[in-house]
Amino acid sequence: MNSISYQNDTAELIGHLRAGVSPFHTIRYSAGILEAQGFEELKLDSPWSIQAGKSYYVNIFDTSLAAFSVGKDTVSDGGVPGLRVAASHTDWPCLMVKPSPELTCGPYAKLNVSVYGGPILNTWLDRTLSLAGKVCVRGTDPFHPEVLLVDFARPLLTVPNLAIHFNRDVNKGVELNPQKDMQPILAVLDETLNKDTFFLDLLAKETGRNKEDILDYEFYIYNCDEPCFLGINDEMLSSPRLDNLTSVHACLSGIMNSRRKNGINAAVLYDNEEIGSSTKQGAASPLLERIMEKVYLSLGYGRSDFLNALFGGFLLSLDVAHALHPNQAEKYDPKDRICLNEGVALKLAVSQAYATDASYVSVIEDICRRNSIPYRKFSNRSDIRGGSTLGSISSCLLTMPTVDAGVPILAMHSSRELMGIKDQWALAELTRRFLG
Repeated sequence: MNSISYQNDTAELIGHLRAGVSPFHTIRYSAGILEAQGFEELKLDSPWSIQAGKSYYVNIFDTSLAAFSVGKDTVSDGGVPGLRVAASHTDWPCLMVKPSPELTCGPYAKLNVSVYGGPILNTWLDRTLSLAGKVCVRGTDPFHPEVLLVDFARPLLTVPNLAIHFNRDVNKGVELNPQKDMQPILAVLDETLNKDTFFLDLLAKETGRNKEDILDYEFYIYNCDEPCFLGINDEMLSSPRLDNLTSVHACLSGIMNSRRKNGINAAVLYDNEEIGSSTKQGAASPLLERIMEKVYLSLGYGRSDFLNALFGGFLLSLDVAHALHPNQAEKYDPKDRICLNEGVALKLAVSQAYATDASYVSVIEDICRRNSIPYRKFSNRSDIRGGSTLGSISSCLLTMPTVDAGVPILAMHSSRELMGIKDQWALAELTRRFLG
């Protein structure tokens, strides 16, 4: 590996981090990258006419996406084309705006918010925050509202800390109440702002639409901080949303660089992993199976052929891993641990919270060894329950062999996380080699 290799992947990742301020914007940015590489868009609810040698993508409810490439010799070679899939997720722990968000306290205009997923709440305090999401306005008929993507792209809000003078024990730890303590300040009221409609008025101004025509909205509050390099040799990258835009980048890089002539490669970007994946666009839905069945049927294969492809396929599930914390080393397994810039983490758990077993981890290990991709195996301490990934959920539904992998990061689920810059190359290169 040389410096140019990992610098290119890091630069591409930074593009994703800057653009992916909500799952909506992540999908729009991803679709633009795919289209620039010649991928053709297909509609989820329309007939497909798929050809060998071409590449396609499907926007799934604006927050998920599936892209796939069909090798040019796939149909002519006969037999059932093999299936390889790389998957990741587009969402991240954050705050989201509630349906009736306008709150006031004295002259302060605040937003009523919900906590999405499992963020480290105190890392959201005293940050410059903004809003991104979608606004739905009345369309030509009730079943077709017009959907507008909105990114305010400027600091708008903050959740202020309480001064230490009012809580002398603050450095002993403070439990934050999601309803009471996490309401961000949006404005100081004056004669130009209506205390009952200031947020709706803001949306109307930003979209250029009448507020009476706004039907609904879905907004994520995001950290405005820019990605930046740290360390004596700029060997680390600090940024919001490393979990899991690192894996989104790797999936897209893999599918765009796949050159396999015989078989079908796919990259899937799911939504809602941080809240359990049990949604129509999440990994706990039959989404991927239905999309891939549609692909095989469009190519002239039958249901039995498709099931054979599933059973003989391979899923590489990509999500971040826990890097060794230099001040909390006792929280980690004494041997199965990984540090920043040590490469890809292959995640194993006897509980199958990570969907991995020896036969299929061996496949990934051999790919890494043959291509000089650094990696280490990771397991949690036996007395500490780790997180889980979409891999175990997807593999259960698809009955497909699966391996969980990802880049190691520090401060996972903080509003700002930390990674090693060499690790993005390792993950992306693994995905490129896996998809062939």
